[in-house]
Amino acid sequence: MNRYENYRRKVEKPLIASRHLGENRALRIFLPPGYDAESPRPIVYCQDGEQFFNFGRIATAAEQLAFEEGRMAPLIVGIDVDVRKRTEEYAPGGSLFAAYCRFVAEELLPWVETKYGAAPSPEERIIAGDSLGATVSLHLAVDYPHLWRRVIAFSGAFLPESQERVKRESRLDGLMAYQLVGIRETEVKTERGTFDFLALNRAMARLLRERGAKLRYAEEEGDHLWGFWQAWMADALRRVLP
Repeated sequence: MNRYENYRRKVEKPLIASRHLGENRALRIFLPPGYDAESPRPIVYCQDGEQFFNFGRIATAAEQLAFEEGRMAPLIVGIDVDVRKRTEEYAPGGSLFAAYCRFVAEELLPWVETKYGAAPSPEERIIAGDSLGATVSLHLAVDYPHLWRRVIAFSGAFLPESQERVKRESRLDGLMAYQLVGIRETEVKTERGTFDFLALNRAMARLLRERGAKLRYAEEEGDHLWGFWQAWMADALRRVLP
């Protein structure tokens, strides 16, 4: 009998109270095939939780690993965001950036892993994001290497603040990153201006490699859109999961 024969996708939507943010934050938690809170498994923390689930179809990609490839699918935690505050939370220098990073590292992670059970080591935790979500994900991995060692970065908004942060690290040997950018992302309009994301990602890839990070870097045909990133979601998970 197939051990997933009676499987039904389960996504819970709890709220977590945050002292750092001064509010309750909505989450989306995918309980994968074969989930058992007593059995540790890899876990993926996603910025832009609603978009990663609805547009990125990350749960579908995780199920593909289980059903088609026989691999252990990760627990997935999507962190919802108020788009009106997204830049302030995700952009280095934003008024809520420091508080948001402390929320994720100091409040969210221990709450999730106490309640749901998850990875016992930083090598089995992945932190993922797109655009500015990729930016804050990389910063969290660099600032909290005892918590995260693996990053999925779709078309990261790696502006000078982020490049300078990585330059301050002499070595990043323990970091593993999956970095994807579209070759048409040369004039991406954002609320902070228009940027060449292709050039920004090339610069970040060079900095990471110079510091010894293990990097899967890809430039593919695509734009700064979820339709592009979603097509590579399964590949990203496959390459970063331990």
